[in-house]
Amino acid sequence: MTPTARDLEAMRRALALADAAAADGDVPVGAVVVDAAGQVIGEGRNLREVTGDPTAHAEVVALREAARSLGTWHLAHCTLVVTLEPCVMCAGAILQARIERVVFGSWDAKAGAAGSLYDVLRDRRLPYRVEVVGGVEEDQASDRLRAFFEDRR
Repeated sequence: MTPTARDLEAMRRALALADAAAADGDVPVGAVVVDAAGQVIGEGRNLREVTGDPTAHAEVVALREAARSLGTWHLAHCTLVVTLEPCVMCAGAILQARIERVVFGSWDAKAGAAGSLYDVLRDRRLPYRVEVVGGVEEDQASDRLRAFFEDRR
């Protein structure tokens, strides 16, 4: 799958959100939810360190904001764009929200649930499946993660 111009624009915003997460001492992951018209309806960045909430991953924060924006949990016809491949928890939240597409930057060989370690988003045993576009602006997303963790070693 090839990313669209909207996907690339949303990824640029997600990368900026990842930078904000890193500035607060959180793992640099950012996410946006885009509706069918291409409008950003939710944004998120990792907030686990800031809030002490183990579920405050960028994807979950963005999904919550998008649901508030639309007044419903049902986010059909929306795309989630995130700088890092979603984990199992986030993949579950994505499926529960009925997101149609996920576009992500860096693959996560240790915890990814969109094709690298697991493929929860496209598991045929589940009632919903998501279109996945991975590796979008992968170098930029990976560089942020690498720099963040190198600074902490």
